[in-house]
Amino acid sequence: MGNSDDREKTRLNKYLAQCGVCSRRDADKLIASGKVLVNGKTATVGQSVSDTDSVQVGKKVFGKVQKKVVLACYKPVGVTCTERDAHAERKITDIIKYPARVTYAGRLDKDSEGLILMTNDGDLIEAMMRGANGHEREYLVKVNKEITSVFLSQIEQGVYLQELETTTKPCEVTQVGKYTFRIVLTQGLNRQIRRMCKAFGYRVQSLKRVRVMNILVGDLKPGAYRELSEQECAELYERAGIERKT
Repeated sequence: MGNSDDREKTRLNKYLAQCGVCSRRDADKLIASGKVLVNGKTATVGQSVSDTDSVQVGKKVFGKVQKKVVLACYKPVGVTCTERDAHAERKITDIIKYPARVTYAGRLDKDSEGLILMTNDGDLIEAMMRGANGHEREYLVKVNKEITSVFLSQIEQGVYLQELETTTKPCEVTQVGKYTFRIVLTQGLNRQIRRMCKAFGYRVQSLKRVRVMNILVGDLKPGAYRELSEQECAELYERAGIERKT
């Protein structure tokens, strides 16, 4: 049997990120500069800590690693999914003020709105960002001219995107109104829906993500967020194919 202490240890840079001190990259810089102490001794880059260790940055001492949390957030139009882009007018981290440091699990482009999941669980982020996993994402799309059955059929079967030199996977498409349709994707190519519509002479006027796997945007308002319920989290982790560690 393995040592239980080994399983419970966390890389120090990840620990500091979970505590909301800074990003992992910046944490490594802090550690390298000798500004982080573990149990009163100067920490080293690559070091790991457990719940029983005392971690100090400046005058602030941190206790155990914060519990994992997942938020359902409504990203408004005009907000960029980034943490470090100095040119972004409004970043997702500017509008989500949560006690723990969380980051996005899957992007949503600046001109789009709707559901985005944010978490402090790096394993969940990695699992959800992996395109090969085929996780469902549902969108409500409004275009600039009347929708035809031929257009919907072509979108559903897969579209060759010349700019990306690839063909999209078959997907589920349902007409909602004269100019509006729902689409369920299992891949996340850059500006995929906008490119698919453009290939047939349509221009997207509004794009809202309403679901990510089992999580719905529901009645969240732009800029608002909520913590997932225990049941939602359990199903999300199961669908993501990873073990949930609290």
